[in-house]
Amino acid sequence: MDIDLSFVWAGIIAFAVLAYVVLDGFDLGIGIVFPFFRKRRDRDVMTNSIAPVWDGNETWLVLGGGGLMAVFPLAYAIIMPALYMPIILMLVSLIFRGVAFEFRWRTHHESHLWDFGFWIGSSVAALMQGISLGALVQGVAVAGRQYAGGWWDWLTPFSILTGVAVLTGYALLGVTWLNLKTSGDIQARSAKLARPLSLALLALIAIVSLWTPFINRIYFERWFAWPTAFFSALVPLLLAACAFALWSGLTQGKHLQPFLSALGVFVLSFVGLGISFYPYMIPGVLTIKEAAAPESSMKFLLVGAMILVPMILAYTAYAYWVFRGKIDPEEGYH
Repeated sequence: MDIDLSFVWAGIIAFAVLAYVVLDGFDLGIGIVFPFFRKRRDRDVMTNSIAPVWDGNETWLVLGGGGLMAVFPLAYAIIMPALYMPIILMLVSLIFRGVAFEFRWRTHHESHLWDFGFWIGSSVAALMQGISLGALVQGVAVAGRQYAGGWWDWLTPFSILTGVAVLTGYALLGVTWLNLKTSGDIQARSAKLARPLSLALLALIAIVSLWTPFINRIYFERWFAWPTAFFSALVPLLLAACAFALWSGLTQGKHLQPFLSALGVFVLSFVGLGISFYPYMIPGVLTIKEAAAPESSMKFLLVGAMILVPMILAYTAYAYWVFRGKIDPEEGYH
């Protein structure tokens, strides 16, 4: 049986992007909700909860971006010019956030300034990721196999809406992570904050979902034509189940269930996005097969991926296993 390597690689890159969103999403969320926790001691505990894993979480972003450039160079050459500004802002924000994370531990007098930097870096990075997604969903102008749109095409009401949705979703992941990893006042306040964030995220997902099919005829057919309509109907039902589990977990004072349910909401939203896009890399313009590099290149790169991806999964799983359980407020990153 012949295996189409372009679809194998599309699956690998999709997995890397999803892994980045669900793993780096909650530590970006920690920075987003910083203003709701004013005390330095509380913020120290919050950052201690992500200190062992946050650098490793961003490995998936490198894998996803690098894989897109190497395996789907035509898609990369079109998408990057279309999203130069939001992607540059995202990368600068992630760098600034990393610097702020380290320097807030090196000073006490100016720590509030670095805390502000950590909040700004986290928030702008999340917002730009959502805006980039929205800009890609709404479509990219292409002529002669290159980007033919304007500098500001990425900034629209729809992309801003998706940016706010991702920002809200990351904040929810952040507080449900704190609900899982902390105890006492921080845990109680995180659980309380998770409730309005849950309602806000579900409302934003509903608006985006209702808007998306009318942006492009391809999306409308994917969601309402058979057989994809079956999966399109299944995703909202599963999403409703995750929303119920999230809310019931919060009201019953559970710790793990809300976090897993919030992750489920992100995974199902990603699946819905995949249903809308398939089999395109750029909706309505470029398919997965058309965007792929030569088969010899994909075979060569796949050998490296088969070695590296299991290694990344292994050390990620090991890190989370070693640092499982609640955070000790008296110990942590210094």
